[in-house]
Amino acid sequence: MRARAVASLWIVLLAGFALGGCGSVAQSAGPQVIAGGASTGIYYAYSSGLAEQMRAAGFDIVAEETGGSVDNLLRVGRGEAMLGFAQADTAADAVAGVGAFKNPLPINAVARVYDEYVQLVVPATSKATQVSDLVGLRVSVGETNSGVMVIADRVLSAAGVAEDSYERREFGLHGSVAALEQGQIDAFFWVGGVPTPGIEVLSQTTPLRMIPIGPETVERMDLGRSSVYRVSDLPLGAYNTSGSVETMMVPNYLVTSSKVPKELVYEATKVLFESSARVSNTVPAVALLDRRQAIFTSPVPLHPGAQKYYVRSRDGS
Repeated sequence: MRARAVASLWIVLLAGFALGGCGSVAQSAGPQVIAGGASTGIYYAYSSGLAEQMRAAGFDIVAEETGGSVDNLLRVGRGEAMLGFAQADTAADAVAGVGAFKNPLPINAVARVYDEYVQLVVPATSKATQVSDLVGLRVSVGETNSGVMVIADRVLSAAGVAEDSYERREFGLHGSVAALEQGQIDAFFWVGGVPTPGIEVLSQTTPLRMIPIGPETVERMDLGRSSVYRVSDLPLGAYNTSGSVETMMVPNYLVTSSKVPKELVYEATKVLFESSARVSNTVPAVALLDRRQAIFTSPVPLHPGAQKYYVRSRDGS
C-alpha cells in the first residue's frame, strides 16, 4: 500500500516540479539517481542498498558509480541526481562556492550518515613512516572531482609536502589498489569507512601499513573550515595491520538539492532510517546511522523534507 502511494506521489510531484522549471531532476527520462562513488567503495555499496529499499517503497531510482564527493555534489547541484553522498568538507565548499566549485550550489543535507577515516596506504615494507616521507615517492591522491583529492591535497600541503616534490598520480580507489599491488605507485590516499572493501581485498594479498596523520596536520587543515576535521584512531586490526594508527575523520552526508520537493525528501529520509537495519547486513557502515546525530550537518542546511521527518520521528507521529 505504501509503495503505491509513494509511486503516485513521485509522479505527481515530479510532474509539477518539471512544469515549474525548477531543474532537470524532474525532467530526465527514466529512473532518478543516487550518486554513489567507486564500485569498490562504501559510497556505492550504500547507495545501491538504499536504492533497492527505495524502489521497494515505490521510488523509481537507481544507484550510479561516480568519481566521488565533488562529482556527486555537481550532479546533485545540476539536477542530474536526486541524492548523493559527499564528505562534509566538500559539501561545505559546494554551499559556499569555493574550492572545486566556481559558484555556490543549491545543496541541502538529508542526514549525517557516518564518519569517514582518511586512509594513507603504503605497503608494509615501505620506508615511509610519516606524511613528509612521501617526498620523492609515487602517490595517488584520488580521482579528479573526488573528495579524496580535496583532502589529499590539504593533508600534503598541511604537512609541508609541495606538489612538485612527489610523483603525483590521480587514480580512483580501484586504480590505486591495482597500482599499489603491481608496484606502480608507493602510496595512495583514500577517504571512507573501515573496512573499505577494495582495500580489504588488497590486504589479503599485499601486507599493508597506514601512515599516521597527526593532530598538528589536522589543526592546520581545519583552520577556516568549520571544524569538520577531527583526530581519531583507525580501528584496531583494520586490514590486518597491527597497533594503533592516528589519523583524521570527516563526517559524511547524504545530500540533495534544495529544489527537490519537500514530500519526496521526507519519504526518502523515512526509507533511509527504516531500512538501515536491512542495508547494514551487507554494508556495515550503515549501522552507524544515528537519528540523534544525523541532524548535525552544519554548515550545510537540512532540507525541509528531512527536517519534517526528524520532527515527526521525535514526536512519534
